[in-house]
Amino acid sequence: MTLDRNLTPSQRDFLSLMDRSTLPMMAAPMFLVSGPELVIACAKAGIIGSYPAANARNIEVLDDWMARTRDGVQQGDAEAPWALNMIVHSSYDRFDRELELVLRYRPKIVSTALGSPRRVLDAVHGYGGIVIADVVTPSMARKAADAGVDALVLVTNGAGGHTGHFNPFAFVSEVREFWQGPLGLAGAITSGRDIRAAQLLGADFVLAGTRFIATRESQAADAYREMVVASRIEDLVQTRAVSGVLANWLKPTVEAAGFSEAQLNEEKKIDFSGDIVDAPKAWKSVWSAGHGVGGIERVASTADVVAELHRGYVTALQDESVQLRALAERHLNQ
Repeated sequence: MTLDRNLTPSQRDFLSLMDRSTLPMMAAPMFLVSGPELVIACAKAGIIGSYPAANARNIEVLDDWMARTRDGVQQGDAEAPWALNMIVHSSYDRFDRELELVLRYRPKIVSTALGSPRRVLDAVHGYGGIVIADVVTPSMARKAADAGVDALVLVTNGAGGHTGHFNPFAFVSEVREFWQGPLGLAGAITSGRDIRAAQLLGADFVLAGTRFIATRESQAADAYREMVVASRIEDLVQTRAVSGVLANWLKPTVEAAGFSEAQLNEEKKIDFSGDIVDAPKAWKSVWSAGHGVGGIERVASTADVVAELHRGYVTALQDESVQLRALAERHLNQ
């Protein structure tokens, strides 16, 4: 909904994409989980999918992935929008080569994480693309806004992968004091009602990650999918010890990796240098999930997950309409 907001053409373009989608949501880019199959399945289900460029084990594989994604999201003469997530941290060695592929394949949306979005803005805006920045604090949101991003995603407490510190009520409210552009909310989005709740807080769209781990099109191992289905919120551990980034991890995999209590409380330097997919780093065998994990009851196709979310979203809107009418009648009769 653009209403009377003062938006740039790119921002209006992005919100228009959301309006045309089955739901105002994106499937979040998940390390070692999201790939072309999941993104293509999302496009067919009517939502925007994404994957981290870093999930491809080398540039040649990423080249193949982006070509397959471009071809797979074709809908008649049009290409359904999809998003590529890029690590923009200074330690990440592949950034320049990945940006060359972005310029070749021109994904409609590029999202950035763990660094300044300035590194991609000129290139992506140059071909008419949209840049989204993940942020975990209001100060990071201000910096991204000042840099010229088209949309912000607030990563709140409870998100899987890398998580945030802040409650979504306060985080959205504070950022909305200075940002009128498209605003996304990430963290524990598991149901259609969650999507509507995020909108009522002031967000335009959501990112859901954990909800798509247990889909048949994800790259998660079968044991990972099954653990997500079996887990609840108290089965998670939040720590920086695994990758240097604050994240939520499934407790059985943390214990299996041999992390001690002391190690879990240690600060670890962020390091995305070298081959982060094939290298023997700790996060390869430790699986992440967000606080919404308890709402996932079965392994399903992406199409079925989106359909279930849509039914829940429509039900939430209908319930809200009934409640508003009842409240209005109550106050009119007072």
